[in-house]
Amino acid sequence: MNIKSYQLKKNPRYGFYQINPTPTAEEIAKFYTDEFYSGDYKRFNDSSLDIQLRDRDFYQGHYSDMTQAFSDILGESLKSKSILDIGCGWGQALLFFRETGLSCYGFDPAPEAIEYGRKQGLNVVTAGMEEMAVFGDKRFDIVTLLNVLEHFADPVTVLEEIYKKVLKPGGVLAIDVPNEFNVFQICAKELHHLGEWWVAPPGHLNYFSADSLKKLLEGTGFSVRLVESSFPMELFLLFGDNYVGDGNLGRQCHERRMAFENNMRKLGRQRELRRFYQSLAEQNLGRQVIAYAVRT
Repeated sequence: MNIKSYQLKKNPRYGFYQINPTPTAEEIAKFYTDEFYSGDYKRFNDSSLDIQLRDRDFYQGHYSDMTQAFSDILGESLKSKSILDIGCGWGQALLFFRETGLSCYGFDPAPEAIEYGRKQGLNVVTAGMEEMAVFGDKRFDIVTLLNVLEHFADPVTVLEEIYKKVLKPGGVLAIDVPNEFNVFQICAKELHHLGEWWVAPPGHLNYFSADSLKKLLEGTGFSVRLVESSFPMELFLLFGDNYVGDGNLGRQCHERRMAFENNMRKLGRQRELRRFYQSLAEQNLGRQVIAYAVRT
């Protein structure tokens, strides 16, 4: 695939950026088959199982925040509630959610990841991303897309299908995506004379901010209840630590932000940490953005 031939185009209705022209379904399928879970791309993507297990405490902190948000929005216990994780990968989120009493389902196009999840006793299936209603007529109390929406060729249609066919009325949809073209990124690009290193087709086809993600959710019928971000990794670039293209330095910066979060949680300051990230989201800052919305 000739990546250099692709340009960014702003969605006129919702304001997020999309790769134009959109790669064909065959090109996208070939990328995920040949590169995403294997090959060189694996080293740059935190979907690999070894990274998730190595940084288990860090990821579980985020899953804990999510379960608290689910409970707060639904206004009741999560026990006996059902959750579908679209693009569930190695099932680490579902394994955590299962411990809270949620009835867990998931699907992913990677057969090796699904085989691993099944061995852990998860109700997961191998399926492509062509349709969301993989479990037939079943409707779920909670649906999650964690670092998934940026990969879809048509995210608008995906959310419309989730609304119509997958999520129960009153159910919660949680979407976690990279927060791109934020001010810290732009400043770091100028400071270090970099290109737009975060633009990475065909892996990422869409580029969101907190504002554009909210607009997309509201435009497809959802009511946004909460938006949070994550630690702004680009701060390290502005400190002078140019980790772009330097895997070792990038890992060191990642370990420092993990220490910050893990220590805040150990000291019982999870609420303050989340309020900090909610404040960042209001400014479209933070490395990731996660929005919680309700199907009205």
